[in-house]
Amino acid sequence: MTVTATPLTKNDALNVVDRLQVMLAHDLAATETLLKERATSPVAVIPDLSGYIVSAGGKRLRPIITLAAAHACGTANHGTHALATAVEFIHTATLLHDDVVDDSDLRRGKKAAKNVWGSNASILVGDFLFARAFTLMVETGNIEILGILSDASSVIAEGEVRQLAAAGRNDLPTEEYLAIIEAKTAALFEAAARAGALSSGENCASHADALAAYGKNLGLAFQIIDDALDYGGTTSVIGKSVGDDFREGKTTLPIIIARRRGSSDDQTFWDRVMDVELQREGDLAHAIHLIRSTGAAEATLAEADAYAALAKTALKSLPQSDWTKALADLADFCVSRAH
Repeated sequence: MTVTATPLTKNDALNVVDRLQVMLAHDLAATETLLKERATSPVAVIPDLSGYIVSAGGKRLRPIITLAAAHACGTANHGTHALATAVEFIHTATLLHDDVVDDSDLRRGKKAAKNVWGSNASILVGDFLFARAFTLMVETGNIEILGILSDASSVIAEGEVRQLAAAGRNDLPTEEYLAIIEAKTAALFEAAARAGALSSGENCASHADALAAYGKNLGLAFQIIDDALDYGGTTSVIGKSVGDDFREGKTTLPIIIARRRGSSDDQTFWDRVMDVELQREGDLAHAIHLIRSTGAAEATLAEADAYAALAKTALKSLPQSDWTKALADLADFCVSRAH
């Protein structure tokens, strides 16, 4: 039987996140405590800046995946809490660095930290959080898990550099785009799920591959939806300014499809606006029009749906439980954000 991603209504989507937060209440509370404790430092700007972005919250999807993966094949424990904290620190560090590189003004609906403390402080506090993440990994005493998350950190950095090198390219192949988002986003989802599984007990190694496949495909679906939302979402949904990718000259899947399907005039437009120095007033509105009129928006969502479906299929090899059901619903939630 083919598994398909089922976009949820906004209320149902909220219920999925709420349900997981209730199911993981103890684990998330322990993770939040560690996030606060391990972000402390006698250097005042470190807890101030890190607390600013960590307290802004987000949905804590990566820690949730770490914790739920542990429960899907065993039981979360203190080591799992440390890993969930490490995963969130890695994610937060990349956000701090990304906002400097991309010159973003908003993050999680608030002023980007670099607009409050400056770019230098944001980069250095990001480095501090990376270091804290590795300390937490070492404390688990599991060399395999340390290898998984350290490798993922390297891949994420490579993905960000790869994306930077691709900025402004109007001929970016779909395969290169997918390689970029697999590295910069899906790698951490994959590592979070695998590490969570391995932390839960000796008998969970057989399920770690399936959960890693779930995480990777979930991460791909999540990033594709984020890229679609840049041309049709609301700031409250994506937590950053609409059109940021466009203004930064990032060639994402909606543009790749719209350019491929467009007329010669459309392609000339895309060739010009991908050079940020040549963008003009009204270009973003026209870009959104072309993405919608060519069907690129729907095609992008269909691609995300396909990856979400693969994520759900990966869960079929695990013992079915409330945890696997919640993880499957989380895949539906990720794509529902743009439907």
